[in-house]
Amino acid sequence: MPFSYTPSYASTRLPVFARNLCSTSHPLAAQAGLRMLQQGGNAVDAAVAAAAAMTLCEPVSNGLGSDAFCILWDGKALHGLNASGRAPQAWTPEYFHRRYGTGAATPPKRGIDSVTVPGAVSAWVALSERFGKLPFADLMAPAIEIAERGYLVPVVVQQKWAAAVPELQSQPGFAQSFMPWGRAPQVGELFQFPAAARGTNGAQGAPLVPRAARPFTPAKSPRPWLPLRRPTAAASVWRTWARTGPNG
Repeated sequence: MPFSYTPSYASTRLPVFARNLCSTSHPLAAQAGLRMLQQGGNAVDAAVAAAAAMTLCEPVSNGLGSDAFCILWDGKALHGLNASGRAPQAWTPEYFHRRYGTGAATPPKRGIDSVTVPGAVSAWVALSERFGKLPFADLMAPAIEIAERGYLVPVVVQQKWAAAVPELQSQPGFAQSFMPWGRAPQVGELFQFPAAARGTNGAQGAPLVPRAARPFTPAKSPRPWLPLRRPTAAASVWRTWARTGPNG
């Protein structure tokens, strides 16, 4: 079919054609997804591997404590996945009024009382179980390797990283994990995150999923409502829409 690649803007990017593509904002994450395709995986395997790698490659924009959503067409039906973070059961107006006063209209912006139960890892598990082809451990392997060997921080990532420091450096664990020299990494510096590698890898023979969130969860929860349990696919909500006509 006719294909126009004439851009309507000043910068010029040539189109890329291939049997399989994996596109992310960081080349290492794109390589992680492409690696799954080369191993016989499908698009879901590639997406999960790329998402896991992004938690290392752009750590102040992505993380294991994130939420996730997905719209997926399997060739027959449209599936929607809601893996947004759940509010802890004890989060009630009374709880916040008791801690922050009756005048508090919203939860705090930062700190443990702003943390919902993470949904991203549960989304990866749900997608892998329902549509993936490769073992879940294979999907986590590229992220583990990136965390262990490290990577050179690129320009845009470094800018976002440095911009986050003033607001987040006082939060528990941020400086320890993301300011290894007492500051944000400079452009081109090697950043390694062995704690994330250990957490994602887990003990030999143990399930990867519960270990994956451990580096980002306090050893002893400072709030009784924050569960120290494995994220599972049950934390995600699926919706499926069947095709109703010739045009969907």
